[in-house]
Amino acid sequence: ESGAGDIEAVLAGCDVAIDHTYHTRACQQAMMETFRTYCSIDAYGRLNVLSSTQIVFHCRRILANALHIPKSMIRVAKPRIGGGFGAKQTSVCEVYPAFVTWKTKKPSKIIFSRYESQIASTPRHEMELHVRLGATKDGIVRGIDLYTLSNTGAYGEHGPTTVGLSGHKSIPLYGKAEAFRFVSDVVYTNHMSAGAYRGYGATQGLFAVESAVNELADKLGIDPFVIRQRNIVREGDVMPAYYGQVNTSCALDRCLQAVHDNIGWDEKYPVRDMGNGKVRAVGMGMAMQGSGITSVDVGSASLKINDDGFYTLSIGAADMGTGCDTILAQIAAEVLECPLDNVTVLGADTDSSPYDSGSYASSTTYVTGKAVEQCAEQLKQKICQVGAGLLGLDERAVVFAGDAVTSEDGTQRATLAQIAAASQCGSNTALEAVVTHSSEISPPPFMVGAAEVEVDLETGEAQVIRYEAAVDCGTPVNPNLARVQAEGGILQGIGMALTENVTYDDRGMPQENSLMQYKIPARNDIGHIHVVFESSYEGTGPFGAKSIGEVVINTPLPAVADAIYHATHKRFYELPITREQIALAGQ
Repeated sequence: ESGAGDIEAVLAGCDVAIDHTYHTRACQQAMMETFRTYCSIDAYGRLNVLSSTQIVFHCRRILANALHIPKSMIRVAKPRIGGGFGAKQTSVCEVYPAFVTWKTKKPSKIIFSRYESQIASTPRHEMELHVRLGATKDGIVRGIDLYTLSNTGAYGEHGPTTVGLSGHKSIPLYGKAEAFRFVSDVVYTNHMSAGAYRGYGATQGLFAVESAVNELADKLGIDPFVIRQRNIVREGDVMPAYYGQVNTSCALDRCLQAVHDNIGWDEKYPVRDMGNGKVRAVGMGMAMQGSGITSVDVGSASLKINDDGFYTLSIGAADMGTGCDTILAQIAAEVLECPLDNVTVLGADTDSSPYDSGSYASSTTYVTGKAVEQCAEQLKQKICQVGAGLLGLDERAVVFAGDAVTSEDGTQRATLAQIAAASQCGSNTALEAVVTHSSEISPPPFMVGAAEVEVDLETGEAQVIRYEAAVDCGTPVNPNLARVQAEGGILQGIGMALTENVTYDDRGMPQENSLMQYKIPARNDIGHIHVVFESSYEGTGPFGAKSIGEVVINTPLPAVADAIYHATHKRFYELPITREQIALAGQ
């Protein structure tokens, strides 16, 4: 339990209150590549594990514990990963082939079918969220009381951690609140064990809190964008519900303005009759997330220079289609003033990578990226040292020029290739650097999204024909990769809101055990998704960057739900909102 202020007194003194219980289902990550691991014994009798995992170091620890063998006898490496979204943040399948290979000393592999991935993995935690929210008649939110009940399934995988985000990543958006209370319980049930999925509890919490604020706006007759502008947390504010952290960088106000204008809100709000049995309605929502786990997540990088003066970057973070290998190489290339192709990336191997807690909690660009930046700076200094020696100059009298080290006036040059060659003969200076970085803060990225939904009131068919979003992820390192992250997250959020349903038989087995029953949206189900970036500058991140990975999945849930309310005049407190429910609402 956490809180600040006297929540009961504040709620009792409010002009208007919203009090509802919201429900979200267990959702499958449904990444394209299913779970898979290959194991073998190497020349030294050690267990080599090649796995599609986000967490090579955690995986080594889990396998050592499971097999009762020393960690030193295990090597875990990851090749390319075909999507993870948190599913591969748990060692779902590694232990089986590891056991077989360790016992038989023969190679083995396991590849999950889609059916196995649907029934024996770690989906999102089902949650029930009770929100009590009080405000003035001008729409200033004075107090938020949230109680979350989380279904962790048969085991406590990610049980206590996920539920915390439902409150700590939703309540702080409302900066004027005088009091808040957040209480949570986690229960074991005879269901599939839940785990990490992009958004990690914040997704569920934001659906509830943002839906309550949308209902408040409607009750007071205030535009949802206007009510947000009156309440939002701003740069420099202390956020009591976000562990008392200061909001160091924030463009949430600009995100609101951009989405409002880009979707043409004033012309479309709340609903328009299209005259053919269909209506078009709009809805919106805000979101925040974090950038790594404060004072816990560790990101590391090692950089060395090779013959000809190209670099090798070693990282323990896992690229799972997020593009982090590219982004981290870009950060190194920026500091070392060289083309991207001059940096080769060696990814995620417990034998050769420096320690990194792995790719999760939106930590890679922010935490590991900062380590890469600092590492490149250190290597640059060492290169200047060796270059100065070659030129017969003092270390302080040389300049790093990307492809060479030069004298201050530029007349004397030692090329990178010459410096690299010199380090390989009669040298006492290793031209490599290793940096480990952990951050004492986790600056939240922010996002605003608005959905335009076309609803057929007779058949109940609802389609998102347009989605407008604005993201504050600090200063994006690679805007193209950030954009596709956002588009993918929005698509997943729309799926959660409308089509991804989970039902159980009387034994607790999920009935949606294939992609025929478990409906994830395809590209042709969705109209136009448009994402813009409203940059802030986060001084503690690499080149001003915060995270992007998770925040992007959270806004479609309340936005689509509110649009459907405007279309049908019925509020839905449970996801997904199915066609049957919409058709029956119109009766």
